Amino acid sequence: MGVPIEIRQVKRPVNTIVQDTGKEGPKRYPVRERKGSHYVSGGNPQPVNGKVVGYIINYEFIPICEKTSADIPSMLSYGAAALVKETSEDILSDLLQIFPPNDAYTILSLAALKVVKPKVSCSRMGSVYQSSFLSIFYPGAALSHNSISSIYKKAGEDGKKRALFYERRMSRVCEEDHILIDGTLKQDTSHINDLSSFSYKARIKGCEDISILYAYDLEKMEPICAQVFPGNSVDAVSYKAFVRDNKIMRGIIISDKGFPPNEIRNILAKEPLLYYLTPVKRNDKRIKDFRLTEFNSVLSGIDRIIQCKKVNVSTGIWLYAFRDVQRAAAEEKSFLEKSKETDSYDPEKYQKKKKSFGLIVFESNKDMSEKSAYLSYEERWKLELVFKAYKNDECLDRTSVQGDFSIYGSEFVNFISTLITCRIITRATKAGLFNEMSYGDMMDDLNSAWRKTDTPIETKPTTEDCYWVHTIPKVFSILERLDLSLPVSKEPRKRGPKSKKNTLQVQAESETSGNTSAMPDPQKDQIEKRRPGRPRIHPLPDPSVPKRPVGRPRTRPLP
Repeated sequence: MGVPIEIRQVKRPVNTIVQDTGKEGPKRYPVRERKGSHYVSGGNPQPVNGKVVGYIINYEFIPICEKTSADIPSMLSYGAAALVKETSEDILSDLLQIFPPNDAYTILSLAALKVVKPKVSCSRMGSVYQSSFLSIFYPGAALSHNSISSIYKKAGEDGKKRALFYERRMSRVCEEDHILIDGTLKQDTSHINDLSSFSYKARIKGCEDISILYAYDLEKMEPICAQVFPGNSVDAVSYKAFVRDNKIMRGIIISDKGFPPNEIRNILAKEPLLYYLTPVKRNDKRIKDFRLTEFNSVLSGIDRIIQCKKVNVSTGIWLYAFRDVQRAAAEEKSFLEKSKETDSYDPEKYQKKKKSFGLIVFESNKDMSEKSAYLSYEERWKLELVFKAYKNDECLDRTSVQGDFSIYGSEFVNFISTLITCRIITRATKAGLFNEMSYGDMMDDLNSAWRKTDTPIETKPTTEDCYWVHTIPKVFSILERLDLSLPVSKEPRKRGPKSKKNTLQVQAESETSGNTSAMPDPQKDQIEKRRPGRPRIHPLPDPSVPKRPVGRPRTRPLP
């Protein structure tokens, strides 16, 4: 089909040719570049056309716009993504040492998305990733629905790589670090995997669960490792496997009564740098045999009144007994109120239980002071905050996958999310942000801090640069306090003392300078200066005239 002459005569780049596709629309007349020529046997050289460089539209050559790099949007959400990046640089380094680069970036991107946008579904992760600076910090992450299912299963099948990741974290634990160990139940009603079972709380919850054990470093205030067990697995049974599989070889394990030391005696015998501090039951025979209720001292430097006693019961085993006076009074009151309501007061039973009110006894294989032992266990509540953040802040209270390997892989990603969340909480606590807002409000404000993508990501942004997009001052304050943005430099205003010059000084200066306009005018000095305030509307009362009596005047005479 021939191209009209008026189209061919339109000015266009050299070494190009115009074609006619015959289809109505703006792309009917494409302009192609001449790529070269080839010889035909027995004939003349034939030209070879290349790619389309533009179109003739409305008798004007319109070049094709070059695509931007990877089609990145001009602006993305920055605040929360930058906070995650700054708190997870060592995590990415550990992942790259164990997993292939693409898998490492995808795993960390999944964990970061669960922190930036809790409750985000698998089908929405790709969209959130593309609208955040996470796509620039961790490029190339595969986050389609099928890709996420694949990476969960792949990470769950390769237990050796997960163990290596936990082992690298465990290698940074010192001998004097306190390791808190506890578990939590997570709802899982899948009939495909073998981990979903009815736990001891099934009569209350009415659904099946899986059990997850966590180890938490008290000094670093972050989790070390995690492991998934069936929902009907008792903590005492899982205890030995958890310590052995995660190679917990140093530190002081602090656990509750559900993790008895007898389960790990063989491991403790092989690891001389591994210690434990575990409470024992109140009916333990050793309490009576060693007279642990006959306290010999009171802890100092603690707000509450705590009686204590320490006994070496055997080689390398110590018992630490404590009695909280306030808690003992509360337990005694509760016992007597219950006896009063049921009319079942038994004097012998009361005398028998009276000594155990407010009593807690610990067993340990480490010789320490009574105060150190008590304070170590008192800090154990911080692990409950981890589980609270795990279920409430990250919204990971139930599984979203089916198979066994998928659960192992998803919980590995959830562990990394929890690790990042703990670091963010620690950082925000030091900045004092939780005195003014909740964790969720802080993350929402950070997500609202958008930034242009042509900004240099190698340098830290400043509050006064030109790359921010509709960010309000309140969010800038949060960014500055979290050290995500450098504040505006404010130079103090220099104010000198005001010079007070009297009339003689002014006259002397005017005489030296020859300025007669600054000379004082005697006529102006005689004029009375105006008093401050508004002028009077009513005249001042005459003191010689008697004052008007208070109230309205009488209309009728007195009787």
